[in-house]
Amino acid sequence: MRNGLKFLLQFTRVWIPDPEDVWKPAEITKDYKEGDPILHLKLEDESPLEYPVGPKDNPLPFLRNPDILVGENDLTALSYLHEPAVLHNLRVRFLESNHIYTYCGIVLVAINPYEQLQIYGEEVINAYSGQNMGDMDPHIFAVAEEAYKQMARDERNQSIIVSGESGAGKTVSAKYAMRFFATVGGSANDTNVEEKVLASSPIMEAIGNAKTTRNDNSSRFGKYIQIGFNRHYHIIGANMRTYLLEKSRVVFQAEDERNYHIFYQLCASASLPEFKDLALTSADDFTYTSLGENIFIEGVNDAEDFEKTREAFTLLSVKDSNQSSIFKIIASILHLGNVEICAERDGESCHISRDDPHLKHFCRLLGVELQQMEHWLCHRKLATASETYVKNMSSKQAANARDALAKHIYARLFDWIVEHVNMALQTSFKQHSFIGVLDIYGFETFEINSFEQFCINYANEKLQQQFNSHVFKLEQEEYMKEQIPWTLIDFYDNQPCIDLIEARLGILDLLDEECKVPKGTDQNWAQKLYGQHSSSAHFQKPRMSNTSFIIIHFADKQRHRSTDTFTVEYQCEGFLEKNRDTVYEEQINILKASKFQLVADLFQEKQDGSSSSSSTSTKSARVNVRAAKPTVKVPNKDHRKTVGHQFRSSLHLLMETLNATTPHYVRCIKPNDDKEAFSFDSRRAVQQLRACGVLETIRISAAGYPSRWTYPDFFNRYRVLMKKSDMTIADKKLVCKNLLETLIKDPDKFQFGKTKIFFRAGQVAYLEKLRADKFRSACIKIQKTVRGWLQRVRYRKIRTATVTLQRYVRGYLARRYVEHLRLTHAAIICQKQYRMVRDRRAYLRVRQAVIIIQAYTKGMFTRRIYWEFLLHHKAMIIQKTVRGWLERKKFRRARNAAIIIQCAYRRMCAKRQLKQLKIEARSAEHLKKLNTGMENKIVQLQRKMDDQSKEYKAQNEQLSVANTSLSTELTKTQKELEQLRSRQGDGSQITSLQEELEKLREELQEAYAQRKRLEEEHSSEKQGLKQRVEELERENSLLKSEKEEMNQRILQQSKSTEDQESSASQREVSLQTELDAERQRYQNLLKEFSRLEQRYDNLQEEVALAKFHPGHRRNPSNQSSLESDSNYPSVSTSEVGDTEDSIQLVEEMGVEKAAMDISLFMKLQKRVRELEQERKRLQISLDKMEELAKHKGIESKTPSSEQESADLAYNSLKRQELESENKKLKNDLNELRKMIADRASQNSSSNELQDSYNILLSQLKAANEELEARKEEVLILRAQIVSNAQQIEKTEHIERNDVQELNNKQPIDKEEAIKAYHGLCESKNKAQDWGYLNEDGELGLAYQGLKQVARLLEAQLQSQSRQHKDELEALHTQIELLKDDIEKKQEMLNYTMSLSPEAQVEYSVQQEITRLTNDNLDLKELVEKLEKNERKLKKQLRIYMKKVQELELNQAVATQPSRAKPELSRQVTVQRKEKDFEGMLEYYKEDEALLVKSLITDMKPSAVSATVPCLPAYILFMCIRHADYIDADQKVEALLTTTINAIKKVLKKNNDDFEMTSFWLANTSRLLHCLKQYSGDEVFMTQNTAKQNEHCLKNFDLAEYRQVLSDLSIQIYQQLIKVAEGIMQPMIVSAMLESESIPSLAGVKPMGYRNRSSSMDNDGSGPSSYTLQALIRQLGQFHSIMGEHGLDPEIVGQVFRQLFHCINAITLNHLLLCKDVCSWSTGMQLRYNISQMEEWLRGNNLYQSKAAATLEPIIQAAQLLQIKKKTSQDAEAICSLCTALTTHQIVKILNLYTPLNEFEERVTVSFIRNIQNRLQERNDPQQLLVDTKHVFPVLFPYTPSALSLETIHIPASLGLDFLVRV
Repeated sequence: MRNGLKFLLQFTRVWIPDPEDVWKPAEITKDYKEGDPILHLKLEDESPLEYPVGPKDNPLPFLRNPDILVGENDLTALSYLHEPAVLHNLRVRFLESNHIYTYCGIVLVAINPYEQLQIYGEEVINAYSGQNMGDMDPHIFAVAEEAYKQMARDERNQSIIVSGESGAGKTVSAKYAMRFFATVGGSANDTNVEEKVLASSPIMEAIGNAKTTRNDNSSRFGKYIQIGFNRHYHIIGANMRTYLLEKSRVVFQAEDERNYHIFYQLCASASLPEFKDLALTSADDFTYTSLGENIFIEGVNDAEDFEKTREAFTLLSVKDSNQSSIFKIIASILHLGNVEICAERDGESCHISRDDPHLKHFCRLLGVELQQMEHWLCHRKLATASETYVKNMSSKQAANARDALAKHIYARLFDWIVEHVNMALQTSFKQHSFIGVLDIYGFETFEINSFEQFCINYANEKLQQQFNSHVFKLEQEEYMKEQIPWTLIDFYDNQPCIDLIEARLGILDLLDEECKVPKGTDQNWAQKLYGQHSSSAHFQKPRMSNTSFIIIHFADKQRHRSTDTFTVEYQCEGFLEKNRDTVYEEQINILKASKFQLVADLFQEKQDGSSSSSSTSTKSARVNVRAAKPTVKVPNKDHRKTVGHQFRSSLHLLMETLNATTPHYVRCIKPNDDKEAFSFDSRRAVQQLRACGVLETIRISAAGYPSRWTYPDFFNRYRVLMKKSDMTIADKKLVCKNLLETLIKDPDKFQFGKTKIFFRAGQVAYLEKLRADKFRSACIKIQKTVRGWLQRVRYRKIRTATVTLQRYVRGYLARRYVEHLRLTHAAIICQKQYRMVRDRRAYLRVRQAVIIIQAYTKGMFTRRIYWEFLLHHKAMIIQKTVRGWLERKKFRRARNAAIIIQCAYRRMCAKRQLKQLKIEARSAEHLKKLNTGMENKIVQLQRKMDDQSKEYKAQNEQLSVANTSLSTELTKTQKELEQLRSRQGDGSQITSLQEELEKLREELQEAYAQRKRLEEEHSSEKQGLKQRVEELERENSLLKSEKEEMNQRILQQSKSTEDQESSASQREVSLQTELDAERQRYQNLLKEFSRLEQRYDNLQEEVALAKFHPGHRRNPSNQSSLESDSNYPSVSTSEVGDTEDSIQLVEEMGVEKAAMDISLFMKLQKRVRELEQERKRLQISLDKMEELAKHKGIESKTPSSEQESADLAYNSLKRQELESENKKLKNDLNELRKMIADRASQNSSSNELQDSYNILLSQLKAANEELEARKEEVLILRAQIVSNAQQIEKTEHIERNDVQELNNKQPIDKEEAIKAYHGLCESKNKAQDWGYLNEDGELGLAYQGLKQVARLLEAQLQSQSRQHKDELEALHTQIELLKDDIEKKQEMLNYTMSLSPEAQVEYSVQQEITRLTNDNLDLKELVEKLEKNERKLKKQLRIYMKKVQELELNQAVATQPSRAKPELSRQVTVQRKEKDFEGMLEYYKEDEALLVKSLITDMKPSAVSATVPCLPAYILFMCIRHADYIDADQKVEALLTTTINAIKKVLKKNNDDFEMTSFWLANTSRLLHCLKQYSGDEVFMTQNTAKQNEHCLKNFDLAEYRQVLSDLSIQIYQQLIKVAEGIMQPMIVSAMLESESIPSLAGVKPMGYRNRSSSMDNDGSGPSSYTLQALIRQLGQFHSIMGEHGLDPEIVGQVFRQLFHCINAITLNHLLLCKDVCSWSTGMQLRYNISQMEEWLRGNNLYQSKAAATLEPIIQAAQLLQIKKKTSQDAEAICSLCTALTTHQIVKILNLYTPLNEFEERVTVSFIRNIQNRLQERNDPQQLLVDTKHVFPVLFPYTPSALSLETIHIPASLGLDFLVRV
């Protein structure tokens, strides 16, 4: 339609025809008046042009659209809709903006860019999913989303028809559409159907696509894929139908074309081991793959594509054996093509060489007989009515037969693969709906067009007719039928061309008829065509050929010029052969007999009714529809169906399916024939636009009523909007009219037809919104009513139950009261009788016990007297006999050897004299002198130790004074530093700061030197103490050895008193007196030694505290006990100390707390366990000694009287010592008990306190009894071991005096035994002298003493080795700490070097201050430890002083309780304040489930909102602390595991609740911090208070559980982000881009068809209702919730950083995908919104959390929209400004920039190219959109709690009464 004359004024821009560019722009230079023959124009190059106009010449030119409309994404939005405007708009979008998609009404126009674009990623799919079609830029994903939504909304099957020429990009568009469906409608289960659907693409491309001159990946078959969905619209399966595979390509390819891809892929992978038996080489070596003379495609790797094909086969469950068979068949086709057929001389026959390797490979790969295949490749069988005979074939016939066989094999293999692909895509679920994607060959015309091109163009004619019917014809017929006012638009119907092909006696009918003729030829068929259709307007005969014909496709000569037609010349040669598709039956029978099952199955006959064009049964996809046109009559079934007939039938079935669905059209445009990237050929483009009907679509879509409803459907859907009175009207049409007139005020928005209501675009969405609002209000009312009814029913039930319970409870209380009275009376009677029986039984039991004891005692004394008399009588008899024997022996010796007796007598006298001299040398007076000197030395050493202790205290005081001075100096330095910072100085101030820094460093060095000097003095003092202790130990060991010698001498003297009884008795008394004095002195020395050892241990502890920081580790207790090293065992000092400490602890704590504190009993039980272990060890030693004695066979059966007397003396000494020690301990304990009992009786008035005290005393008594029993057992075992050893040795010395006896003896010390053995061997001649010396047993006793000394030395050596090992470990730990310190300092140094000089000075001053502060804190901590140790020593000193006073002043024992009472009361008060509550909670194991249920499962955040934040975490940790305190590892493990699992269950249940997720994130992180804070690790204890350090875990290292909790915290954090993003996502686009925060700023633009016809409802609650304030309120709500829950501020900052990244990503992605948003006003609006967000961050102290940095890309995008975009300076400014945007994003925004008024200008292409050139150096990623799913790594910094555990209060509302505070 041409424009009126009033628009043809000067400066008006118009379009004029051009032979090269089709249309070119011009400008009118002179007003045009009606009747002027010339229109004066000016072209773009300023050249003038006189354009002739007139009815006979050219009509008036088309007007150009204003620049503001150029580049619109919907062609229907253009003001002037005509061909040049459409062509120019597409060219601008394609070349300047690189946009390949454009809407044209209901059609998506896609231009092939011939380049890979980054616009098909998963992030783009997510961006288009759920969006309305007009809200986003045109895209194939938008069409797919529209089809998906219409299927869900209208419950109607959909089809996406992708059409266009070959090489226009149809296959790729269909592939991306299927990818969208697979991503959006993924399978609901784990079947991965969507992956299988996508996996079918590489298979079908490999076996059905090939390279042509127009397309490198051209589909040589058609396919229609139906993707099935269930009722929830998840993919459940798919089905594929294929059409007309181009079989001729298997055996022939034109120049620069290729065969199917699979052949080249297989040849490229022939070197693989599994393909060696295929005997393949390069594709150049095979005839079928080398005809095109180019086997490669630029940019394609056939080997990699083959791997993808194999992976797709595997994913579609094709077995490896079947894959191998498929590849064998494909390889056999290649070998078949290389079979050489040799012609005979007669020319009528041929043969194949028997040695042909390719034939052998062909037969081997297919499993057929070589001879038969060789024969039938050169012969054929002819059958007549009477006989059958074999005929030779010429070489040409044989070659044709061979090629036909190859094509047939490939076609059958193709069908088999498609069938198995469909089997893999089938499903057992019921299909609810489907979306079909049609990818069929485009219109083709080559230099030589054959049967395949004819069928392809025939299919395109049918599709074009379907499109015309849907868009044009059906539209106008619908309006006419419904009697709606409509201006008819004349359009072209291509039905005549279709009739020419498929009607009766059409081209296909004549072709089939000629095929039936026995000797039909292509020439005869051509002549029939000339005679039948020469009069048709669409059929022409070529002038220079009689074997070809011309068909004019898509012609409309009435409306278009000759350039609009598609004239194709078809060569008749080969039409009949290809239509017959003849394959000789003999060859097929050979293949049927193959030994490979797959090959045999390929050639089995199919049942009638199956079509080769349809791969599988389409039962699941069949629809009950009626064809738009009557189908052509099917020929007789007795005859074999031709290829043309099969193709026509399958095409009609396809049309039926498409007509039964809602179609969506994608028109693919090929921009040029050279396959150049972003090159636009206007002539080729306009040719395709005219053919596909885009212009007619524009006119109809812009002026029509796209939405329509039948009256019943409208009534059924929208009757909820009607009134009740309207429902009573019988005429539904009238009801609908009344409703619409009420709802829609504009009558032009709808029209009423005879059976339907027609709506303008957007009206259906408005009605859907009203309907949804109605349903929403109705649901609210229903919910209100039902909830009220439920509450009333519940109230009635509760009231009835309450009344019933009250009745039963009152009755139960009354019965219980009566029962109580009855039981009370009965109890009084029972008590009376029981007390009487109890007292009588006690009396009788005591009386009976006394009688029995008396009887046993009297019997014991009587038996003892009897045995004494009996022993005396036996001794007299033995003495009489022995004396007689001796006298007789003496007589015989005197008679026989008088000389020998004289010698013996002389020797005896000499021996006695020598013994007397030895006795005098070792007298008791000498020992007394030695002991007196030793006591003086010990006293001197103790005085020196006291002096050194005083010096050490003085040094500590000096150290504290130094620390105080350092702290004051540090405070002074800090003040000066603050003053210096407050002033803004120049270089002189920096110099002064550096000088002061140097002074500080010098003072610090002095402090370090002083500290080092103190440590050296302390270490030297420690070394001196060690030396002194070693000297004391040596002197002590010397005393012990002398004491042992004295004991041995006593035993010897007791043996030698046979002749001198009177003198021996006196000497024994004197020795006993000396021994008692010696023992008393030894015990005093032992006590002093234990005191010195304890002092040494305390000093070691002080040194350790001075060296290392305090830490808590779970180490076993190394409590040392010093035992007596003499032969007389005594009670160890540690045992005594433990008991005394326990009693002292009772005094300090008081009776009330001691009754409830189990630590006292734990100590006693621990000591009992140690004694029990010692008893077991000694018992084991005793057993070993007994076994050794049995092994030797040495038993002392007849000990002498001397041995018995020695054992008695030995045991008496031990007993006396033990009795004295135990008596002393018992006296002390009884006195303390009496004191505590008196105190308790005076101060305790309540029965509970008295009971607890009694329980305490009873438990203490039982523990002491057990302790005494264990001590007695230990002493008995030790005595037995010593006596047995002595008996064995003495028996050996008495019975055997031979030297060889020593060789059989096993000394304890192996080295000593070896030395003794060698010495004896060397001095055998002196054996008699040795026997002489050992005659009295002196040597054995000396050896026993040496063994005791060796044991003592060995024990000391072991203790020193353990001590050395501990010190070594401590040194290793110190080395590790120093290494860490060095690394940290190195990092600090590197960081400092990277700073500026001013910053370095400031940073170094800060570091020095920090270091001094830490050192000061360490020194303070050391002072505290030293003071604590001092208090401990003072406490021990008080205890020892108290004991000394008790020993010296026995007369003051009676007054001791009265003096101790005030001290006890004062200590009780102090201990109550410190140990009232230790921050632990005790619970029973069976209450664990209730604890978890109350704290986690049933916990609501509101229940603890008014308490301490993270209260559940604190409670759980206090329970863990108690389990650690009692060393219950299973309890700790069970509680932590149950807690973690319960938290996971709660979060899974509330996976969309932000408050619950935030609550548990805070509690989980707090529990993690508590486990770190109280773990005992020094790293986490630096910020703890002294009380918090006391609460550290003692027994368990929970590092593994800390890791588990850390992982759980990360999971909760990710869930929190997901929930928050899900809440915010619908608000972001509306708040950031659509809401008008600045009023009247946004401009108005004309909207296209897609924006006016949204397929989905966009109600008021949708995105359009959200504002920026709503988004900020939502963020504020998130912040307040996390703050209330006590979430760490660092984690809160990370949460908002992630949320702001989501805001940035979604906003920027929407900006990049929506053209209408990119404008100057949007940039201004966006910048204002971002400033509001940044202000909110500052107001909530979140600006430093890096959240604002995530908005940098969208900030730069807003600035890019506002900045000038003209000059090169502007380009430079943009490049330096947009650092956070990628090059693709910058170019995309510039291309999308749209002026909102005529005063703005569009960004020029040259400016964009300038930007691209400047940004080439950037290595930006190719991804266009921002990843919305990107998650920043979360970091949970350690934040210890300043809250003390003992101050936490548990509210009663939590129901945790079963927890006990400890």
